[in-house]
Amino acid sequence: MRGTQRNILTVVIALLALQLGSLVAPAYACGCGAMIPDRSERIGVDREESAVRWDGRTETVVMRFHVHGNARRAAWIMPVPGRADVTLGDPALFDELDELAEPEQRDRSYFWPREGDWPFDHGYGDGAAAAPPGAGSGVGVVGRERLGPFDVARLTATDPEALGDWLRTNGFELPERLTGALRPYVDRKWEYVAVRLAPREKGAALYGELTPLRIGFASPELVYPMRLSRLARTPQTLGLYVLAEHRMEPRSPIGGDRPEVTFAGRIEHPEGAVAGLTGDAPVRLTVLEQHFPRPERIDDDHHLRTVADTPYRQVEYTDRLLTVGGGVPVWLLTVAAVPLLAALLAVRVKRRRSRPSPGIRSTA
Repeated sequence: MRGTQRNILTVVIALLALQLGSLVAPAYACGCGAMIPDRSERIGVDREESAVRWDGRTETVVMRFHVHGNARRAAWIMPVPGRADVTLGDPALFDELDELAEPEQRDRSYFWPREGDWPFDHGYGDGAAAAPPGAGSGVGVVGRERLGPFDVARLTATDPEALGDWLRTNGFELPERLTGALRPYVDRKWEYVAVRLAPREKGAALYGELTPLRIGFASPELVYPMRLSRLARTPQTLGLYVLAEHRMEPRSPIGGDRPEVTFAGRIEHPEGAVAGLTGDAPVRLTVLEQHFPRPERIDDDHHLRTVADTPYRQVEYTDRLLTVGGGVPVWLLTVAAVPLLAALLAVRVKRRRSRPSPGIRSTA
């Protein structure tokens, strides 16, 4: 017995150690860029959402992060294929997109009672300030500005080492391994958007939903940078809203689970924040969800291609007990009818047996 208790205690301690390890391990990267806190602090990205508008010539990415941790500041870098224009995004955009793509609601009936239906009584769900430039060799400072809580630097680079040196000189504490991960973008002569995140309140931690950033650049194809996410130490989840002339999907999973389309449809009259991103002309919206259980397997950026404009909307069912009349369960009527039918059948059989047989006459 004591041996069993000792084994159980060992397992519990091991699980607690794993949990603590996951809390203190820094989340060095997230989808579409790298998120880096100071070395003594930690930050994690619960979820990243991006809305991408592409008109065949230019691409606009609006990004929103949900973060946790104790970091009072953090740096984030995003490679882009062309000169970037950076502004603050509209916080209402993602709520509007979610509303446009929300699942269709349908009722679905079931016959036999379930938990929560009479005669059961247990609950049952329905089911369903800028620093001095100090640029190093190979780095050009395109611009630097303060946008709300963000200190944004737009850079060009021909040498990943020089880029890393410049960022560290200007207060961006980046892990050494990021330098090698930037090499493919340097080779393709991409530029970078480097952002220093800090709360408006002095001494406060970065937590919860951050103000969206809107980044625009020229691009002959719809590409969503993901390669830096391979530096992440924890599984990553990406929610991507694509607004284009046609339905668009990734060419490959790039090392993650297969991307799942949760909505595809035509928005005839964009309004509000959506119209602020797309204009008021009709546009097609494709919503994608993808999970990366092993981020180190990410081997490319997302390149999206046009596919057939087949509409799709998820359906969420609400299961309801089948009833008639004033809410009488059909199963109850069925069960009650069985003995009644049996009694009627018995009476009929008895009557048939009590009748005289044909051809037999009384001699009395």
